[in-house]
Amino acid sequence: MELVRNNYREDPTVLLYEAAISGCVTTLNTLIQKDRLILNKVSLTSLTETPLHISALLGHLDFTIAILEKCPKMVFEQDSLLRLPLHLASAEGHTQIIKALLLQDKTACLARDEDGRIPLHLAAMRGRVEVIQELVRASSESTFEALDGDTVFHLCIKYNHLEAFKLLVTFINGDEILNIGNQDGNSILHLAAMLKQLETLRYLLSLPTVKVKANALNGMGLTALDLLDQCPRDFKSLQIQDILIKAGIRIAAELISSNNTLPPEPQQPRAIALASTAEMKRSRFEKCMKHLQYNLEETRGALMIVATVIATMTFQAAMNPPGGVWQQDFVDVSGGSACNKSNICEAGTSVLAYAYPDRYIYYITSNSIAFAASFTVIALIVGGFPLKNKFCVWLLAQAIKITLLFLLVSYVTGMLIVTPSRYREKMANMDSKVIGVSALVISFSDIIELIRFAVWTVKKLRKFWHKMKNENRAEERHAV
Repeated sequence: MELVRNNYREDPTVLLYEAAISGCVTTLNTLIQKDRLILNKVSLTSLTETPLHISALLGHLDFTIAILEKCPKMVFEQDSLLRLPLHLASAEGHTQIIKALLLQDKTACLARDEDGRIPLHLAAMRGRVEVIQELVRASSESTFEALDGDTVFHLCIKYNHLEAFKLLVTFINGDEILNIGNQDGNSILHLAAMLKQLETLRYLLSLPTVKVKANALNGMGLTALDLLDQCPRDFKSLQIQDILIKAGIRIAAELISSNNTLPPEPQQPRAIALASTAEMKRSRFEKCMKHLQYNLEETRGALMIVATVIATMTFQAAMNPPGGVWQQDFVDVSGGSACNKSNICEAGTSVLAYAYPDRYIYYITSNSIAFAASFTVIALIVGGFPLKNKFCVWLLAQAIKITLLFLLVSYVTGMLIVTPSRYREKMANMDSKVIGVSALVISFSDIIELIRFAVWTVKKLRKFWHKMKNENRAEERHAV
């Protein structure tokens, strides 16, 4: 057994690979003195990697240079995954080794491994800025090589290496490559928005070529703003949304609706002045109305939260009514209480239901209506009610208003029940003022709803009128 170990250690090939791992140039030179063809015989072994692969991977510069001097052709050797030594050095970021390898062969910059990756792809995925600089200088064509539809710019965004991306931008001659879509049609702007890369988005929108085509659609017909809306909402999403909107990026539906109108006919100077004045007035009006429009995402979330809170409150108010419940069956034989032999106060029932039966029924009825309305809203939202439709959201908002109204009535009634009789009149006056203020608030919200409905109706009518006018204009042109 010891003899086998000694023979194994004395095997020149084993010693060569051990020297590659340690980066020992002295051992390499000794082995070459004993056998000048030892580097050429590596291809005769069953090993999948050459010593140059190992030294390039581990960053042994002197050992790499020594091998290239003795056996330059080893730079072309591939391992079992079709990787050249340049692939491994690029992934690890060994810049000096890459320079030495490129002196032997610059065409290796375009060589692909088993996964279709060239050395520049690996450097971009790892964010090796200096390596990228050397590879692009050696072969500028490599920036146009794609990996499964992703350009090297897509890879920098996908793996969040902004500095590497900035360096690549300085090397390109034509800016159109920045707007190329991947296999899903997503541009680099789409990816940055989808991955919520705030600083990357700011940089991209500072590039004129990217900003000009910021409203480009991907393969699914979505803009960068549409993709952001499909991602989970957080504070960074709001920041990015604000940046995109300020840059003039809109959702696809707005772009399609704005592109459906035909170009207007030439106007006289006075007509142009009148049109511009009308446009200014309309823009002011739209700015005012913008604050009165629904934000569907925020409204949906608010409706769900409010409905859940009200349902919880009303459920607790029903199970734990004001005044508490009887802890055991009670009968007042003296006749002074509402509980007597013919009307036994049962354990677990409301105390005040026996003392003030009419008011208690009024209280529990209002509370039950509020609970039922809020529960209905929750059931509709969870059950797939079409919440993207503004009219459906408006219906749910009205249901919440009904819930709030009856919740207020339930509160006022409960307060009157538990208030001592000597203070009840003052409490009733105060409650009437509370109800009056609440009625004013609800009336004000109803006015806002009417204005919203009027704005929505006017927009629909104007869109229909413009559509009919454009169709008539198109027919007249076609007839001419």
